[in-house]
Amino acid sequence: MAIEDKDLLSIQQARSFAARAREAARALKEFTQEQVDRVVDAMAEAARAEAERLARLAHEETGFGNTKDKTAKNLFSAVDVYNYIRPLRTVGVLRENPDTRVVEIAEPMGVVAAVVPSTNPTSTAIFKALISIKARNACVMSPHPSARSCILESVKVMHGPAMRAGLPADALLCLSEVTLEGTQELMKCRDTGVILATGGIGLVRAAYSSGKPAYGVGPGNVPAYVEKTADVPKAVKHIIDGKTFDYGTLCSSEQSIVCDEAVKDQVIAEVKRNGGYFLSEPEIAAVSRVVVTPQRLANPEIVGKPAPFIAEKAGIKVPPETRALVAPLAGVGRDFPLSIEKLSPVLAFYVVKDWHEGCERCLQLLRYGGTGHTLGIHSRDDAVIREFALKKPVYRIIANSQTSMGATGYTTGLAPSMSLGCGAYAGNITSDNITPLHLINIKRLAYELPREGRSRPAAGPGPARPALRDQVASFLDERLGSPAPAAGPPAPASPPPRAPAVDFVSEDDVRRALREGRTILVSPRAIITPSARDAAAGGNVLVIEGS
Repeated sequence: MAIEDKDLLSIQQARSFAARAREAARALKEFTQEQVDRVVDAMAEAARAEAERLARLAHEETGFGNTKDKTAKNLFSAVDVYNYIRPLRTVGVLRENPDTRVVEIAEPMGVVAAVVPSTNPTSTAIFKALISIKARNACVMSPHPSARSCILESVKVMHGPAMRAGLPADALLCLSEVTLEGTQELMKCRDTGVILATGGIGLVRAAYSSGKPAYGVGPGNVPAYVEKTADVPKAVKHIIDGKTFDYGTLCSSEQSIVCDEAVKDQVIAEVKRNGGYFLSEPEIAAVSRVVVTPQRLANPEIVGKPAPFIAEKAGIKVPPETRALVAPLAGVGRDFPLSIEKLSPVLAFYVVKDWHEGCERCLQLLRYGGTGHTLGIHSRDDAVIREFALKKPVYRIIANSQTSMGATGYTTGLAPSMSLGCGAYAGNITSDNITPLHLINIKRLAYELPREGRSRPAAGPGPARPALRDQVASFLDERLGSPAPAAGPPAPASPPPRAPAVDFVSEDDVRRALREGRTILVSPRAIITPSARDAAAGGNVLVIEGS
């Protein structure tokens, strides 16, 4: 009887899929923008049509969250992300600067190794497939073992319509033999161009140590601060809605409420009004044992579960309509287990004297597992909001909205994304919300700039520096005074030096010459932009050298 080694099967499949995807990527690289957009249109439409079914599959397979909110996340990827990326140019010339004579050209990265988590499996699969193909990259997904079937189905839903729209068959693949060893092989495989990793700290570190370019994301331990000037009913509703969305499975969901003492009673009343249940000290101890493991990690058995389920596990009776368990805590750290990221509808609760003390408490929470990710602030005092934005070690400060979907760009103007970079604070390569533009490299075509008759634009803000000879002349005039007039008749004036012929003419060059009443000497092989020719028509401003 043959014995199958799943690790070896997974490693072999990873190598095979990466090699096949590499060949498909070569064909995809030759696509026009119109061809790419046609494929992405078909993928997004297919995902939209199946959003609810895929959400149900994800909930049934993982046990996390609920079908309603997972449907909303699928639609966020298939509608909001799609609408954002649809007009982006990702093929050919992206920008051309006539002054610097630099042309920027999009270049795909090749094969994206897309690691997909169990907490948001189908929405992340849709998101990573869309942004990879939009950037003309092939994509090989490695699903979390506990969400393998629903992620495979998500890829299948998009794959057929994408092929009918022209996508090479091997440009979108998903591992069916899933092991940690297979995922690691996919990430370090020679045919992989870039890694897009979503998962735990260990996975992200493995991605960054694979020797390949990688986008990883850090954990979130998001504090939500309610300052004394806040619209408290609105603020608390946002916090509870955000925390309970899909039962807290988003890493951007609120983990703690920090409120000013001046509004404490109002905040407590609103939390209760919105379905929050305040735990007593013995109940906090019981919930802590259920929610947090001895290794100070969220217990997988309660991740994405409703509040009554968690309370029952802890041996606590709560009203059946309870939406969130709220634990008043005196501090942050190992002695306060519920001060970490919990990935469930459980909130820590802190009261502070004022925004200065609130600032320090938020810093403590961020340093205990959320540095670089997200912070929420609810206030009518924009000076306080700006102070938090300037001082906090996070890259998303969400003002007067829920952080859960605000950080993803659903309720804010941030780029819609299911992958949120945490920057150097968290050891990530970027602090951005990841988009297709992170999955392309940019080639730059740079023409020589004439050294005379045309000055290079200043680097950075501020006026251009005067030419060196002008600085020297000014210095000598200041130190020596103006020279005495020469004796005798003045020497005949020298004719002004003739400007050298230029190799590039923009519309701005032509309009400037017309204003100054001069001509532009152009070399016979010069590049003249169409708009420059139009501006020069009938003005005799362009003179070809040697004519």
